[in-house]
Amino acid sequence: MSNQSLNQIEKRAAFSLAGVFAFRMLGLFMLMPVLAVYGTSLEDVSPLWIGLAIGAYGLTQALLQIPMGWLSDKFGRKPIIISGLLIFALGSVIAALAESIYWVTFGRALQGMGAIASALLALASDLSRDEQRPKVMAVIGMCIGLSFAVAMLLGPMVAAAFGISGVFWLTAALALLGIAIVMFVVPNAIHKAPKGDTVASIADIKNLIKHPQLLRLDLGVLMLHLTLTTLFVVLPAKLIEEGLAAPDHWQIYIPVLILAFVLMAPMMIVAIKKQKEKQVFLAAIAALSASALMLVWLSNSLIGIAVAMTIYFIAFNFLEATMPALVSRISPATQKGSAMGVFSSGQFFGAFLGGVLGGYLAQNYEVHSVFAAAAGIGLIWLFIAWRMQVPPRSKALSFVTELNKSQHAQALADKLVTLPGVLEATVVSEENRAYLKVDESKFDLNQAKQVLSS
Repeated sequence: MSNQSLNQIEKRAAFSLAGVFAFRMLGLFMLMPVLAVYGTSLEDVSPLWIGLAIGAYGLTQALLQIPMGWLSDKFGRKPIIISGLLIFALGSVIAALAESIYWVTFGRALQGMGAIASALLALASDLSRDEQRPKVMAVIGMCIGLSFAVAMLLGPMVAAAFGISGVFWLTAALALLGIAIVMFVVPNAIHKAPKGDTVASIADIKNLIKHPQLLRLDLGVLMLHLTLTTLFVVLPAKLIEEGLAAPDHWQIYIPVLILAFVLMAPMMIVAIKKQKEKQVFLAAIAALSASALMLVWLSNSLIGIAVAMTIYFIAFNFLEATMPALVSRISPATQKGSAMGVFSSGQFFGAFLGGVLGGYLAQNYEVHSVFAAAAGIGLIWLFIAWRMQVPPRSKALSFVTELNKSQHAQALADKLVTLPGVLEATVVSEENRAYLKVDESKFDLNQAKQVLSS
């Protein structure tokens, strides 16, 4: 805890793994603003299959996150990450060569089968010290957010120049570039992070699903990405209908995203410095729902769409940045990695459900029904989140112990939890680890070390 900055290995790990993450997320995001427009030339295309093609990636991602994490524990992080990127590249090639929407959907599903997010996060944990791990994760998170903005710009430009196949060829090339980064830039791990910092186990999942506060957040991120993909099944076509040609869609997307990032900052300041986290969180969900409802009446003008999208992305960016931090604070000290695994699966599953819902509604009802459905989902989320409890700000730490009996471990945990600033203490004799969740303003590291050494 004395060293407050990242060392050279941690910096390399943070930025190289963030790059790999960003390239992968481009594969999810780039297609959203263009498939509904440029996919119309494919055989057997329909609004429902457009939605399925957009969401298929999320389904296989959600199903395979935890299994791929387990495989990385058994066979090593880098081999599994490289294998996942190869699978992703193969799916991209299949989709690029496809002439029917069915093969595009299959290619998207195959892309998602290279589900390496959990393995990447585990490697990031392996390559960082306990006290610096949140900074490494923050760098990765920021790059993922940036990749969304880049995708909104790059997707329409590439599709306008090279068609929908050009987008898939680009994602295949980015996957191969990601492999090169993993092989030659990402450091080799010389140790493994504690189990709780990496991926979920079946027992962990059962416990975490029963946790009422974590369940609210897991359902929340599902609904957040459900609304995102639902809206983008129809928004690109709506922009064209209102007179904005597909190659010019970036003229809406980029200003909206930049303005949303700028206007999100005051919300973060109020939430953190004024200690109004729950109130701002609920307000963001309400704004999300209201922006979708605005599209029901304002989607007949480009200005109306831009205003509604700006409000939507202010709320989206705030919620996307806030929820992972809340998951980390609420989750038990020994299961924060497992909690993030379940949370990530909910995120990807929401993307799948959004594609299905948006495609079904667009095929069978008026386009306004899609916007109304997204607004309704936001209201349901607001009801679920209303009784959420925001925990005090804390920091998770782990220490090496030398205990070999469970009764000794329990006795040590009982001593640690009585120390000032210790909110939670768990000692796992099988791992030779003590996990603490602490209030840094009251916690004394030297006191904890004295108890551990005794």
